[in-house]
Amino acid sequence: MESIRNKKYKSEIDDKENLTSDNSDTQILRYSDIEKLTSKAIKLLLALIETQSFSSEEEGTAILIENWFHQYDIPFERENNNIWAYNKYFDETKPTILLNSHHDTVKPNGNYTNDPFKAFVEDGKLYGLGSNDAGGCLVSLIATFTYFYNKEDLNYNFVIAASAEEESSGPLGLKSILKYLKNVEFAIVGEPTLMQLAIAEKGLLVLDVSVNGTASHAAHPNDDNAIYNTLDVIDWFKKYQFEKTSETLGDVKMTVTQINAGNQHNVVPSHCNLVVDIRVNDKYKNEEVLELVKQAMPKNVEVKPRSLHLGSSSIPKDHAIVKSGIALGRTTYGSPTLSDQSVLSCPSLKLGPGDSTRSHSADEFIYVEEIKEGVALYIKILEGIV
Repeated sequence: MESIRNKKYKSEIDDKENLTSDNSDTQILRYSDIEKLTSKAIKLLLALIETQSFSSEEEGTAILIENWFHQYDIPFERENNNIWAYNKYFDETKPTILLNSHHDTVKPNGNYTNDPFKAFVEDGKLYGLGSNDAGGCLVSLIATFTYFYNKEDLNYNFVIAASAEEESSGPLGLKSILKYLKNVEFAIVGEPTLMQLAIAEKGLLVLDVSVNGTASHAAHPNDDNAIYNTLDVIDWFKKYQFEKTSETLGDVKMTVTQINAGNQHNVVPSHCNLVVDIRVNDKYKNEEVLELVKQAMPKNVEVKPRSLHLGSSSIPKDHAIVKSGIALGRTTYGSPTLSDQSVLSCPSLKLGPGDSTRSHSADEFIYVEEIKEGVALYIKILEGIV
């Protein structure tokens, strides 16, 4: 059943007063009025927050995003909970810029003092689950796309993709619709970066490591205790240094994050299991790191990757979009956190309003001014090249 909140929101976005020109034939939006477009984007964010959208459960927020495109008479496509649209004057002879962010969220942690599904503004902060990661980025990019939608004679096409299942790296997220996105030359992925330019992002490789030994009664001697064998393996992951260091992303970082062995006090277990989180820089492929780890392990250790597709990503510092951002006073850096960049094969830039340190935190928020700045800067940076 459709919620009262959603019905109220729909009535708000159906009000097109002052959003169209006096020319009823063309219905061209007054795109110069960025403030009004930004105001509508903030209303969209309020509605998104108040609509539960855990990964793979984004049906409600997908409807809200559809409503935005209906409001501005923008044709769109949808598969599962992913929605995408092209600019009006799409030209197949021109390259395409992908604008992407996600509308799913993690589940709220137990330390919230506010209702995570109640959107409200206090002291300039817009509170609610997904406000910072990545609702503010998403609505800012949607507003930016809408600004460019009707423009003719651009050097690039635009495609906006509001994707699902980013937080869970699920199979029905951005990766599942890449086959439909045409002529993409590079992408801007909306994640909170304080509107600075994350020109590289570490990939993620998660390994399940099983260290084997010999099971026995704890009262008897045993020189092949799986737990003791594991100590050397943990020490290797702690101390090993990869040779190649990235200028923007630094070193590959390996961290043992879980350990499990045994089920009763008087039995030496036959194996000890580890989970290893590896953040891979842009000097290595995930497959290379996996092979190196396997070769370093003794014969009694089994290593299995959970996946290999979450690779590192980057865009050259001399790329036109990066240079446009630098010209506007933006700085560049390498991001240690993962995003939908990991499934893209094209160069990509991570850029968006909000602060990554607020992501997944209790009482999550984004400053309203950050969204206003985000829309304006997205437009200015893109105008530098289109």
